[in-house]
Amino acid sequence: MKYSKRYICLTIILLLVVALKFNRNGSEQVETFRGAQMEPKVWNPLIAESVNENPLSLVVDNRIYSNEDYDIYMNQKLDIMIPVSLVRDSFNCSAGLYDKEKLVVEKHEESADFSLEDKQLTKKNDNYYVSASKLSKSLSYDYSWDIEKNTASAADVSGATSIYPSKYDLREKGRATTVKNQGSLGTCWASASVSALETALLPEESVQFSVDHMTLKNSFAQAQNDGGEYTMGMAYLTAWQGPVYEADDPYGDGESPDGLKPVKHVQEMQIIDGKDYEKIKESVFLYGGVQTSIYNGLRSSQSKSPYYNQKTNSYCYIGTEKPNHDVVIIGWDDNYPSSNFNTPLEGDGAFICQNSWGKDFGDNGIFYVSYYDTNIGTHNVVYTRVEDTDNYDHIYQSDLCGWVGKMGYDSEQIYGANVFTAKSVETLAATSFYATGANTEYEVYVVHDFVNEKSFDERTKVAEGVFKKAGYYTVDFDEKIKLHAGEDYAIVIRLKTPGSKHPLAIEYDTGEKILQGVNLDDGEGYISPNGKKFVNVKEKRDCNLCIKAFTRNQ
Repeated sequence: MKYSKRYICLTIILLLVVALKFNRNGSEQVETFRGAQMEPKVWNPLIAESVNENPLSLVVDNRIYSNEDYDIYMNQKLDIMIPVSLVRDSFNCSAGLYDKEKLVVEKHEESADFSLEDKQLTKKNDNYYVSASKLSKSLSYDYSWDIEKNTASAADVSGATSIYPSKYDLREKGRATTVKNQGSLGTCWASASVSALETALLPEESVQFSVDHMTLKNSFAQAQNDGGEYTMGMAYLTAWQGPVYEADDPYGDGESPDGLKPVKHVQEMQIIDGKDYEKIKESVFLYGGVQTSIYNGLRSSQSKSPYYNQKTNSYCYIGTEKPNHDVVIIGWDDNYPSSNFNTPLEGDGAFICQNSWGKDFGDNGIFYVSYYDTNIGTHNVVYTRVEDTDNYDHIYQSDLCGWVGKMGYDSEQIYGANVFTAKSVETLAATSFYATGANTEYEVYVVHDFVNEKSFDERTKVAEGVFKKAGYYTVDFDEKIKLHAGEDYAIVIRLKTPGSKHPLAIEYDTGEKILQGVNLDDGEGYISPNGKKFVNVKEKRDCNLCIKAFTRNQ
């Protein structure tokens, strides 16, 4: 019977209280029951065990996290404990684990530390946990526990309009990576990609990834001095072509060894468009450095430009030139004086940016870019889900050059499908694709034993949801989907992107030299306006669809 053990415990406690009362009133017929003297260390484990063996939920700002999906539990002090890995997303706060012994959380103007030493942080089976009630108190949340529903609830009652402060600098938080030096090569795009990725792992992991490998071992047809953009870094990472460690492929020798395997799997990146400064700040605060583009009037760390103030390390360009240089936003200061810039400006405020020209430029490689700069914040990417390489065993894909363009039927909705062949007996675990705009609704279906277009009639829905921001996302499946060796199977997605006429990301040859590596023979894709009649995209549109599949060995 649900909750029976817990109620039995509580009933026994009430009986003991009654027994004690009669004993105090001098009844000679009632002896003191030995169990009445039991301490909390005896009763609490019984109560915790009862709570943990039933469905247990934590509700944070109306979002539900259950012990069926997450490792949430009640400890023997009757605290609801949540994994540190869940803290950032559930409480929408900055959360970093330092030196494997101290958790630092920040939100609004609040900051709190939880350490193993003071027993505010718990380590269990190599995972770290913190009390939901203590975390709530530190972040100005209202916290309550409903014993009947087996549910803890936390709600932000701070009244603050923003989750981040008016000034923030990853350097001060131990979350900024080493400044790169691209030298005379046109590798700023890769340096920025690698640097932003490295910050996404800090403070838990401090690593150096190879810029050489990203620029020499991608699927694009261009040399290191030809330049590039952030979508190239995204394609390289989503294809699991990297990253690799800098020590295994050092920068600047023009060579990259064959056979290096990725040391991380990047499964999610969010794209921030349209100079959305609030989203940029939020992303830096929550996830790490944001890769962005500017028009750079400087040619080296030693050159001069009317847009750059060498005394204050401040830069601002206002004009019609398009971006030609990538940097990483690692912080901001809303009150940074406009007087520090060479150009007269309407107001204060600047982003703190990390360049890739070594420490001789700016303040040890760092400079300030005004909020009023024409290009800063126009195109941005932040790495939001970076995992170890044991998350999946195999990747199936046909879009090695990634998101090159978009496709649609002049409608917000489109169906897309990729067909793959299982290499062995495997479990289909996840799929990935792009949301080309905000608030993209998706549905995911699977087709077993695919033969032809008629097979799509036998598809089974396995996932659905909404992506609030544009980007690249991985959707994990709740159920195990078995594939037999040699089986042709299809991943079908339905996308609906508000305001879009072309919601589906595609790879195709634009005729540019850089995209000569596009191969339309490495996949089998289909599209449909309504999920009824599908057509082959190679035959009708000369493209590949950006839909991948991930499997695990059985």
